[in-house]
Amino acid sequence: MAGFKVGDHVGWNSEAGHVSGRIIKVHTRDFDYKGHRHHASPEKPQYEIRSDKTDHVAAHYGATLTKLDD
Repeated sequence: MAGFKVGDHVGWNSEAGHVSGRIIKVHTRDFDYKGHRHHASPEKPQYEIRSDKTDHVAAHYGATLTKLDD
């Protein structure tokens, strides 16, 4: 599994279709986001990504992300 870092341009599939954005934060510990507890660890981090088209921010594991060319 690829590791990602802040600033990486990534894509993922959502219920709205394919979405792309930039990673704005990497979580390596459990965190609260949008009223829910999200689990993360150094071995399985979660990434906060801001959508390219909107200000929507999503949190995903790396397995759901694909690195995109700029």
